[in-house]
Amino acid sequence: MITIGLTGSIGMGKSTTAALFAKEGVAVCDSDALVHDLYGNEAVPLIENAFPGTTQNGRVDRERLAGKLRDNPAHFKVLEQLVHPLVQKKQKQFLDAQRLRGVEFGLLDIPLLYETGAQARVDTVVVVSCPPDIQRQRVLSRPGMSEEKFQMILARQMPDEEKRKRADFVIDTGKSLDDAREQVLAVLAALRSDQHGNM
Repeated sequence: MITIGLTGSIGMGKSTTAALFAKEGVAVCDSDALVHDLYGNEAVPLIENAFPGTTQNGRVDRERLAGKLRDNPAHFKVLEQLVHPLVQKKQKQFLDAQRLRGVEFGLLDIPLLYETGAQARVDTVVVVSCPPDIQRQRVLSRPGMSEEKFQMILARQMPDEEKRKRADFVIDTGKSLDDAREQVLAVLAALRSDQHGNM
């Protein structure tokens, strides 16, 4: 099985691209969904202990937690140290299960892939990108998004240009969905031919 790490800054079209890979039969693990699940399970006591008052009814209250993070950006590090090991464990379980199923490709959708060193845990990295004006337009049209929030998220992410340089493949989502689909197919074809070349 070839493991793919999919990443990209906010608003670049990563979720859409992950869905395109899934449509081609790739087993996809969404890190955001894992975090959402953990915020109702294992992570709850850890986060309540580190950030008292941020959980209620057995779940992490994302708004309250976001407030704590806004008040002190250093809290991001604390949160990451609690949550990332749990996410990595779930990702490993996912990949192990896919290997047993005998799938060809397993994809980890990881927003902070380079920032957390996750590239060391996958065979190849695909970065999703688009022009900055399209990114900005997409992000600011999201409900509850503000310029301040957008800048705070961007500040935590490696610049797009740097990600593109480090990537094995770049998928540009600035054109059409069909265009992005063609690029996904090209990546899978390249990985297949590369694998056969190495046999």
